[in-house]
Amino acid sequence: MLTAALYGLIAGVLLCLTFGTVFFALIQTSIEKGYRSGIQIALGVVASDAFFVFTAIFGTSFLPPIAHFDKWIGATGIIFLVILGIKNFFKQPSLSPPQPLDDRSRRRSHFKYFMKGVALNALNPINFMSWAAIATYLRTKGRYDLDEMILFFGMSLVGVGLTQSALSVYAHRLRKFLTVKVMRYINVVTGVVFLGVATKLLWEQFLK
Repeated sequence: MLTAALYGLIAGVLLCLTFGTVFFALIQTSIEKGYRSGIQIALGVVASDAFFVFTAIFGTSFLPPIAHFDKWIGATGIIFLVILGIKNFFKQPSLSPPQPLDDRSRRRSHFKYFMKGVALNALNPINFMSWAAIATYLRTKGRYDLDEMILFFGMSLVGVGLTQSALSVYAHRLRKFLTVKVMRYINVVTGVVFLGVATKLLWEQFLK
C-alpha cells in the first residue's frame, strides 16, 4: 500500500510537468492575478481529474448515452481553446498589483478561475485517456486491487494539487523580475500553446 501511495504521488507530480494548456494558464494567471487565482485553477483541475479518475476506476456505465459524445467534447474544447488563444494575442499585459476585492467579487473571481481550470482540463480528451491508460496498466500489469488503485489515484490527485499550487506561488513571485515586454511574450506563447492544442485536437478528432 505504501508503494502504491508513493507511485501515485510521483505520477501526479509528473503529470503536472507536461507543458500543456493548464501549465501555461496557471503560470500566466498567477503572475497577472496573484497566486490565489492560480490555486483556484489548480483546484478546478483537481476536481476535473477526480471525475476522470472515478470514471477510469468504475467505468462509464453511469453516464447517459450521448451519440458522438467524444466529438461534442472535442469540438467544445477546440472552440474554447481558440477563443482563449486569440484573446491572449490582444491582451494588454499588466504588472500592477491586483486590486483588493470585496467578498462577493472575490467569490465570483475564485469561481471564475476554478471553472477555467475545470474547463481547460475537462475539454481536452487526452487528459481522460491518460488516466484511463494508467488505470488499465495498474489492473493488468500492476495487479492492483481496488483499495490500492483508490490509494494510488488519491495520492495522484494530492500530487497534482500540491504541484500546481507550488507552481502558482513561485510564478507569482516572479512578478518583480518581469517587465511588460516579457509579459507580452508570455501572453503570446500561451496563446500559441492554446491554438496549437486546438489544432492537435481538430486533427485527431475530425481530420485524421
